[in-house]
Amino acid sequence: MRRLVIDPSMIVVRGTVVLVLMVLCGACGQTYRPVATPVTPPPPNPGFAHFALAITGNGLTHPGASTSIDVSGDTAVSRSTVGLMPVHATFALGGTQVFVANSADGSVSEFSPSTAAPVITISLPSGMKAPVPVFVNTTQNDFLWVADAANNQVDAIALANDVVAYMVGVGSNPVSLAETPDGQKLYVANAGNGSGGSVSSINPSDRSLNTVTTTVAWVSPVSVVSRSDSQIAFVLDEGSGMVAAIDTASDTVVATASVGVGANFMTYDNSRNRLYVSNPAASNVTILDAASAGLTTIAVVPVTNPVSIAALPDGSRAYVSSATVSGSDVTSQVTVINAADGSIRSTIGLGAATSACAASPSRLSIAASADSSRVYVGNCDAGNVAVIATLSDTVVLPIPAPQSSVLGSNGMPLPQTPVFVVAGP
Repeated sequence: MRRLVIDPSMIVVRGTVVLVLMVLCGACGQTYRPVATPVTPPPPNPGFAHFALAITGNGLTHPGASTSIDVSGDTAVSRSTVGLMPVHATFALGGTQVFVANSADGSVSEFSPSTAAPVITISLPSGMKAPVPVFVNTTQNDFLWVADAANNQVDAIALANDVVAYMVGVGSNPVSLAETPDGQKLYVANAGNGSGGSVSSINPSDRSLNTVTTTVAWVSPVSVVSRSDSQIAFVLDEGSGMVAAIDTASDTVVATASVGVGANFMTYDNSRNRLYVSNPAASNVTILDAASAGLTTIAVVPVTNPVSIAALPDGSRAYVSSATVSGSDVTSQVTVINAADGSIRSTIGLGAATSACAASPSRLSIAASADSSRVYVGNCDAGNVAVIATLSDTVVLPIPAPQSSVLGSNGMPLPQTPVFVVAGP
């Protein structure tokens, strides 16, 4: 009779296999036990790509509003109540928050573009006079900068707690701000009050001031923008008709270009590295090469009474709003410029209305969506925001402004007056 000899090593191997099978089968019940837990990356923030904002005024004694417009749906998705006489707005904190400067009550409103409430009200400190905020700007997540035109200062709001942490004295009547994308410098256009203007340079890190060296005389600077590489800041001086290029490393004016006295609006096209400047006094738009500090003129485009300009992010076109006033009537339109050569592609009529708004860049504020599919025109006189589809260069629809506190001749409330539009980059 043969004896059965069992190898101990085989017992260990077979035991191990049985144990593994038991573990695997234990996971075959109704309870799922994943071997590894996948880590889902944070989704991209859709706020900038999906929203445009229309800021509207409601007179001196009633709160204004901010209407959020969904770019893909061409609809007003939320409406927030802001302060008295809002004039300017900007996105901040990665597009999750909007800040609005309310000029008549010395405050800044903060809210989400996707929901109507809550709205946080940040009151600015009083100086020699009651504060008059007219411009808000930031490229960082630490501070929001506010131009207080009445007290000749820039207020720094700490975004961590919505408190004014610092005040920096600048020149007379600051009206425009531009922080460089790298956050190293903040430039202020001080329009002055009839006695000459100036340009201030601030170090955001410690709020100290730098001296801007120039051989030209500032008359009334009204706009300042920064180049995307943070190396050059550009200042438009309405009184002298000059655009000046400032080297941000040395705060020295290194070049100038003439755009004509009366030029009062300037925008920077990041995709083509150029400047568009509107001059209602000369009825033209000047296109400047901003790639170098030399400020070479690319084209001067005839546009009657140009008001505001928006360049499509894809670099293909620029849209110029304009208004023709005859007595109490105003007719508005948008001129489309081919960016490649400065030629006029088409004109888009916005219709006629009764003249109700001042002749300024806020009369027909214009902005382009991040995907270049839409252009928004705040038609102040008509009380609506015209939505232009860039594929066909036609008006898709006008979005009515919220009702105001003023009654018309028919006893019905009139619309509020759009004064500023902004689209997330």
